[in-house]
Amino acid sequence: MAYDVIVIGSGPGGYVAAIRASQLGFKTAVVERESLGGICLNWGCIPTKALLKTAQVFEYTQHSKDYGITIGDAKVDFEAVIKRSRGVADKMSRGVQFLMKKNKIDVLMGDGKVKAKGQVEVTDKDGKATVHEAKHIILATGARARELPNLKIDGKNVIGYRQAMVLPQQPKSMIVVGSGAIGVEFAYFYATLGTKVTIVEFLPRIVPVEDEDISKELEKIYKKKGIEIMTNASVEAVEAAGNGVKAKVKTQTGEITLEADVVLSAVGIAANIENIGLEAMGIKTDKGRVVVDKYYQTNVPGIYAIGDMVPGQALAHVASKEGIVCVEAIAYNEKKYAHKPETIDYMNIPGCTYCAPEIASVGYTEKAAKEAGYEVKVGKFPFSASGKASAAGATEGFVKVIFDAKYGEWLGTHMIGANVTEIIAETVVARKLETTYQEVLDSIHPHPTMSESVKDAIEVAYGEAIHL
Repeated sequence: MAYDVIVIGSGPGGYVAAIRASQLGFKTAVVERESLGGICLNWGCIPTKALLKTAQVFEYTQHSKDYGITIGDAKVDFEAVIKRSRGVADKMSRGVQFLMKKNKIDVLMGDGKVKAKGQVEVTDKDGKATVHEAKHIILATGARARELPNLKIDGKNVIGYRQAMVLPQQPKSMIVVGSGAIGVEFAYFYATLGTKVTIVEFLPRIVPVEDEDISKELEKIYKKKGIEIMTNASVEAVEAAGNGVKAKVKTQTGEITLEADVVLSAVGIAANIENIGLEAMGIKTDKGRVVVDKYYQTNVPGIYAIGDMVPGQALAHVASKEGIVCVEAIAYNEKKYAHKPETIDYMNIPGCTYCAPEIASVGYTEKAAKEAGYEVKVGKFPFSASGKASAAGATEGFVKVIFDAKYGEWLGTHMIGANVTEIIAETVVARKLETTYQEVLDSIHPHPTMSESVKDAIEVAYGEAIHL
């Protein structure tokens, strides 16, 4: 078959790129070796949120008396918890199947690779290979769990995020190596359901990409939940011990041995750039990622790459936007689109972590803003002073805003609290519009809401606090 566009990979970058290509009049196909929706819908963003919601509901039952409700002894049916998560994922994947049909996109099931210029080879599960032609080939093969040399994922003693979502039974104890989004989300899920969890983080603080105040707050809250946290520490070796494992952990004061049922490796991701034809085509890579220009074309004309396999934040919403920008640029060059798309501002990408309390951030941290030469105004508003948060029984955390003292430019926002991932978009839009602090304060925020805490934090930054 001959196509205008073939997308290899159907994750949030690939399937979105395919739909936009079809909308713009391109005959489009998408190649997928496993399940439509990729890792995000099937093994990442969506099913993990289902697990985390279960943990939250269980936590509510444990604290129901705080709301004036008495509930009997609530128990966790771990098998049912996992089944619900898989059901949510399957439903979303079927939704992508519907979108492919709706947009008249051919789905080619199998492993895809660039065979030659303008050619994609697809090998199905039976080993049968077919070659399809395309003027434009978009690589969107995503990423997988990164493995450390001394922490190989074997699916039994050391597991990755995929195994963590479908364990046959709940472990009594777990060591989580790495405290990025994946690590702290699973730590919350398992700890809330009753597993004894220990987090081991190589760097001096957990969630190390976040503002330092966020890290301190989450560590305080997690310790209160009974999660043990070891920073400036590394797992040097893991060995089987009876029905569990022994992990040798190097700390600043010496080496210790931790015992647990299982170790979860959550030390980041590695791009899927192997066996897709990069070497044969001479496509450049750097530090394990594909090198692209601002419209995601590789050094080989007609071949593009988006999502986790290119430099930038490895986030679903980033991959989706990269796919749209890539396809719109192609369409513009072929006179199918009226204007060249605006490139992505990677300094205005929201990051969200769905532990409890949630974390959401965008823009400069306080430290990064100062290192960039800004004189800053900083405001923090605790949710303990929020009427809506108090009514909801969700007073943990705060909103922190950072502004340029000279011009009032909104440099960044960092939040930790209930549902803050739903609030961060205000900052993203405001920064895109180059809004100043005064314009935000002049915009009336609804009361009572947790979102008005953003306005309250800005008032604190400028010495105009009303509710604090």
